[in-house]
Amino acid sequence: METRDDVLKLLTRLLGEMFDVEAGDVRPEASLYDDLDIDSIDAVDLVVELRSITGKQIDPEEFKAVRTVDDVINAVAAIVGIE
Repeated sequence: METRDDVLKLLTRLLGEMFDVEAGDVRPEASLYDDLDIDSIDAVDLVVELRSITGKQIDPEEFKAVRTVDDVINAVAAIVGIE
């Protein structure tokens, strides 16, 4: 992953594979909980998968404030050093 767009593509793929979210529904402004039906347990599963892919430690507590797809992109970008 080198760009924020790469993170979005990865996130779109993961949400589709893990939670059957349609790719067209994964937009930066989409709410994980309201629009994509991701609950807190799903969010933890997502964090575990992102940790596996990035090889970086991701604290699930940090993701408590994450509400939208863009919030996830920002968090992952910060962890892997994408500006």
